[in-house]
Amino acid sequence: MTSYNKHLIKDFGIKPEVLELIDKAEAKLKDKFDTLEDICAINQLKVLNAFQENNISDTHFSWNTGYGYDDAGRNAVENVYASIFNTESALVRPNIVNGTHALSTTLFGLLKPGEELIYVTGRPYDTLQTVIGINEHEYMGTLTDYSIQYSEVTLNGDLDVDLEAIKAALHDNTRVIAMQRSTGYDWRPAITLDSIRKVTKLIHEIRPDIIVMVDNCYGEFVSEEEPTDFGVDVIAGSLIKNPGGGLALSGGYICGRRELVERISYRLTCPGIGAECGLTFGQNRAVLQGIFLAPKVVNAALRGAMLCGTVYDMLGYEVCPPVTAERSDIVEAIKFNDPDLAITFIQAIQSAAPIDAYVTPIPWDMPGYDDQVIMAAGAFVQGSSIELSADAPLREPYIAYYQGGLTYEHARFGIIKSLQQLVDKGLIDVKKAQKNI
Repeated sequence: MTSYNKHLIKDFGIKPEVLELIDKAEAKLKDKFDTLEDICAINQLKVLNAFQENNISDTHFSWNTGYGYDDAGRNAVENVYASIFNTESALVRPNIVNGTHALSTTLFGLLKPGEELIYVTGRPYDTLQTVIGINEHEYMGTLTDYSIQYSEVTLNGDLDVDLEAIKAALHDNTRVIAMQRSTGYDWRPAITLDSIRKVTKLIHEIRPDIIVMVDNCYGEFVSEEEPTDFGVDVIAGSLIKNPGGGLALSGGYICGRRELVERISYRLTCPGIGAECGLTFGQNRAVLQGIFLAPKVVNAALRGAMLCGTVYDMLGYEVCPPVTAERSDIVEAIKFNDPDLAITFIQAIQSAAPIDAYVTPIPWDMPGYDDQVIMAAGAFVQGSSIELSADAPLREPYIAYYQGGLTYEHARFGIIKSLQQLVDKGLIDVKKAQKNI
């Protein structure tokens, strides 16, 4: 037994059988972890090159006041993002409040009344449904409120994009084809880059006037490529997920073709101002350092997600993505089929946090969601899901979504705590499960 395991047993009350299961799961993952290290190293070089080719210096850590005219630091941040994501232009702003805001700004910037948006990865994430106006809430100012038409194409029987159905869904007024890369609160693997590539190629060949957009949340630096490397017109995401590296305090990003980003910037501020104004509030250094560290942080989160999936798969629970699947985001889902199991799992992740570990999360009516949600988020940055976190909508089949971990060691400890708490409550029997492995 390692000194580390002895420490966990003595000072944290972890049972030896829990640690034995964790060790077995890690042994299964050695080859996959080695592959992730290669991806991490490639992405680190990509980020380093972006800093060097844009001549980043410590003068870019300073900031202006007021309107933010001629903010060299803000411009440098956006040039770095454009280089990393291989695009002509980028918006990277602290006043983009979250990923949903980045996506909403993008959609409102690209679409006019009478034009059509089609999501081709099924129904989007809960908060985007509100932005579009396809749920039961009657919020003013949604896309449909502005006479923007909406439709969606469900995934095929293999939970992948349906190219023939996408072709059949196009109309003369179709303007934007959107894809949600990550799982959201669905029970499906994240959409792979290969599938995104196929959709992009199809649309650009038959209708080059249509804009292909990807919700890139949770997917940055998971692979060697990003969607914009092979022709996706615009991507959007949150700085308190993967690309912020745990250091960005707030914000979002939008990267894409220059004319599209310019149009979107008019929605972020107003026509005639666009990207020329916008204070960065002294966040340039944190945003730059965050994306510099992001490849390694994402690597830690990915390994944690793989370990989580492997452990609960060994215990007999359905997990998504499956252990053997190609990964396209950092999220791991566990189907507990029991509200007590899901709630206990979330509470255990909270108890493993560096911040507010003493707090016990409970389900609540979270804005933008139709069901109560329980969320573990003991993070340095509120809502940062690149930090160790987990959440579950309280609806059948009671799926918990695990993500993040600034270090692998912390992600691993969260999984250990989740197992131990489930054991302590008598909700799982690790010893019995070990006999079946």
